Amino acid sequence: MDTLELLGHPARLRIVHAMRGGRTLTTAELCALLPDVSKAMVYRHVDLLAAGGILEVADERRVRGAVERHYRLCRERASVDPGAVASMSLDDHRRGFAVAVAALVAEFNAYLDRADADPVADPVGYQQHAIWLDRDELAAMIGELRAAILPRLANPAAPGRTRYLLSPILFPGEPPATEAG
Repeated sequence: MDTLELLGHPARLRIVHAMRGGRTLTTAELCALLPDVSKAMVYRHVDLLAAGGILEVADERRVRGAVERHYRLCRERASVDPGAVASMSLDDHRRGFAVAVAALVAEFNAYLDRADADPVADPVGYQQHAIWLDRDELAAMIGELRAAILPRLANPAAPGRTRYLLSPILFPGEPPATEAG
């Protein structure tokens, strides 16, 4: 199974998201982080991700006669490379976007199902903005966003830190404006 296919399932994508940030987790810990996904499904998808090289075993321990594996994300394998993206059909993009949105909706629902969920205090946001940009302005904005986000991706889990999901989605809302003349 290639990376696009492996990441093309909402539960597997959620597992990958849960592993980001340098985490090392057992399958049981992943089950606790994804309470809306059946344990059998988490175990099955962890096996697929490990077989596909997206997860690797970081440690193994014997616990009450069974082997407990701690997994970590292979960051270089956990994304679709630009060449594969360029070769995707419009239907592939449609399916990929649907998977990403389904995973996002599932993550948001799991957040709202927590006893301590407080969208105002947390501060949750899901606004859309319509902005007019030419290609150079778009490239500059993407660069600025990357410059703001990339350093924070290296932040480790620590007391006082909360893991937030940031899901930028960008696409043209309509064709470019043309000059009337």
